[in-house]
Amino acid sequence: MAASELIQDSDDVRPHVEVDVTAENPPSPPRPPRVANGNPIQLASPTSVPAHDAHDGKNKHVRGRLSRLQESQLIHSLSSRLRRRCDYVKINVPEEPADRLPKEWWKTGVAFLYALFNLFFTTVVITIVHERVPDKSVNPPLPDKFFDYVDRVPWAFTVAEVNGLILVGLWLVQWLLLKHKAIIGRRCFFLIGTLYMYRCVTMYITTLPVPGKHMVCAPKLYNDSTGKIWRILRLISGGGLSMTGSHLMCGDFMYSGHTVMLTLSYLFIKEYSHRWMWWYHALCWLLSASGVICILVGHEHYSIDVVIAYFATTRTFWWYHTMANSHSLHQAPNSCLSRTWWNPIFNFLERNVQATVPLEFSWPVSLPSSCRQRYRIVEGTRDE
Repeated sequence: MAASELIQDSDDVRPHVEVDVTAENPPSPPRPPRVANGNPIQLASPTSVPAHDAHDGKNKHVRGRLSRLQESQLIHSLSSRLRRRCDYVKINVPEEPADRLPKEWWKTGVAFLYALFNLFFTTVVITIVHERVPDKSVNPPLPDKFFDYVDRVPWAFTVAEVNGLILVGLWLVQWLLLKHKAIIGRRCFFLIGTLYMYRCVTMYITTLPVPGKHMVCAPKLYNDSTGKIWRILRLISGGGLSMTGSHLMCGDFMYSGHTVMLTLSYLFIKEYSHRWMWWYHALCWLLSASGVICILVGHEHYSIDVVIAYFATTRTFWWYHTMANSHSLHQAPNSCLSRTWWNPIFNFLERNVQATVPLEFSWPVSLPSSCRQRYRIVEGTRDE
């Protein structure tokens, strides 16, 4: 039975043809479907069709291209998913101005003219007040507690003026060596002008008698306008100092201009120098303190003149620099410091100063370009 079936099957044998077809550009596989959690379904790797050994290299190349396509599609799906899911928070950072400490020399010039005008106005007021000073034979000096315990020393007032000149000279040299001298200069000029304007007011409204009978006052001119002008020019030419022989007028007692310059010079020297320069600060403090004491020892001013000058100078200096160093107080409507009458002038001078002035020093005169180039060449040879 089995043999007959085999004979029958052999009669029905048909020729078998095997065809191997390889696609050179296979179609790109469809993108993997997404599920609810956002993870794509991993595609099953295609089963390799059995082929001859001659076609193994081509099949490996096709499988490599398919795997790269799957990776790129996976990365693309993940990045698009992240872009849709992530919430970006935009933080607006204010742009800082290019120069937070502008020089603005023209403002410094305005402050200098303000100080120069008030110094000139002070000489005019002194000339006017001199005509109102009561005669010392009729109105003796007012009682002063310091004068009761300390006798007059004739040369003491000269020492006070010398100390003042030394302090002003030290501050001038230090100011020239500062990098931000334009900003610091207009602060100095504004404070000098303001303090001497205060002095004009106090001198004019109350005229005190001379503090000692040793004082020799120039004769009164009354209606001689030409003589008063010459006195004003003489006082200006001598810097208002008694040691130059230019100050022979009386009445400028309330308050002491010498104390203003001694105190203000020391405050600026200490404010705009480093803390490690303690020896420099101590020397300037000794010059300032001894100068103020010598004013009293010379009996050239009442004690109240010196006290008021000290308080007016220190408080105005500290108020101004507190507002200058605290930028939140520049335009704070509820700040008590902003209620001063000079607040609009302060805003004009300090409006563009957006940072605390650092203590940086530089040469006041820059070297010529040829010298700088030679210096770079010398430094370059040293490095080599």
